[in-house]
Amino acid sequence: MTSEEVLDIFKQTGGYIADSHIVYTSGKHGSAYLNKDAIYPHTAEVSILCRAIAEQFKGKGVEVVAAPALGGIVLMQWVAHHLSEIEGREVLGVYTEKTPPSPPLGKGGMGGSDQIFTRGYDAHVKGKKVLVVEDLLTTGGSVYKVVQSVVKAGGTVIAAAALVNRGQVTSHHVGDVPLFTLASVSLDAWDEPDCPLCQQGMPINTTVGKGREYLAKKRK
Repeated sequence: MTSEEVLDIFKQTGGYIADSHIVYTSGKHGSAYLNKDAIYPHTAEVSILCRAIAEQFKGKGVEVVAAPALGGIVLMQWVAHHLSEIEGREVLGVYTEKTPPSPPLGKGGMGGSDQIFTRGYDAHVKGKKVLVVEDLLTTGGSVYKVVQSVVKAGGTVIAAAALVNRGQVTSHHVGDVPLFTLASVSLDAWDEPDCPLCQQGMPINTTVGKGREYLAKKRK
């Protein structure tokens, strides 16, 4: 499957928004957005994407597919399903969940939440070869946390895979494990003072991204 075919699926399902005024999670502004949540109701298309990932890992000895909640759960199920069919044996699927955010670490430090195995899923990972999957890569942070949890549980991460790499994420960002993505895309992003869309007075998109929160703060 080519990068263009992957992005076409996003466009067909309403998951690729262009010519808009988006506020990203980073706080930067841009004109385009990949809405991963828009593709999930379309099970046939999601299955096609996950089959393409599974095909890449045929014969690699994957025993478990792991992903971060929430969106990754859908991908994990489909990738594990297709790998099971391809390999002719059961490939398990498990997921991690976020812990409550931790307080900032010292002056100027950053807190955050981890992705950990709950529900006894760590037992399915111990001693197994694991493929970590995710939908979109922006910083690689979630995948990195899942990789660390797999290692902590006694598993071996053979690779990480994602639908789209939109943040120029490399293997280094996800824990120095092999990284495969179906597609890569580069979206323009500007700091608010430099945003040409703001200068043109284009309305903020409040349907996706952080536009609604951005406008709420502006009104305070």
